[in-house]
Amino acid sequence: MQLAWLEDSLHGPSAVGSLRGEGPTLADLAAVGVLYERLPDDDFQGALDRLKAARGYVAQDVIELRPDTPNLDGLLAKFKDEHLHRDDEVRFVLDGEGIFDIRGADERWIRVQVERGDLIVVPADLYHRFFLTERRQIRCVRLFKDAAGWVPEYRA
Repeated sequence: MQLAWLEDSLHGPSAVGSLRGEGPTLADLAAVGVLYERLPDDDFQGALDRLKAARGYVAQDVIELRPDTPNLDGLLAKFKDEHLHRDDEVRFVLDGEGIFDIRGADERWIRVQVERGDLIVVPADLYHRFFLTERRQIRCVRLFKDAAGWVPEYRA
């Protein structure tokens, strides 16, 4: 995982982002309710099962996005603008990489680049956006309390 502060004017997966002072920390993510863990490759399911039991997630699936995914740009367009969900957004990265821009406690953007082995939980009702990196490939385990709660609601 890589963390950086972004200037408000920057947007998109290739936005480099200007560091403003010290970089963000896991404490900055925790301050807005984001959970991050690095899970072992050999027993990630055990860790996910414990998370499911602790937080009430009842469904699990795997999603994969690749350059040859039909309508990839259309799918990604749904998540590039600032939005929230009424359910937690839980992702454990099996392969590839992605970018979450998350609104921090003071409304500053925190850029979180996740890769294989990273678990991130973006809590319900927290504004964020999502992009793929230049690789345009990610495969993740997703956990849900209710799949209906995972519809994006865009910030006005």
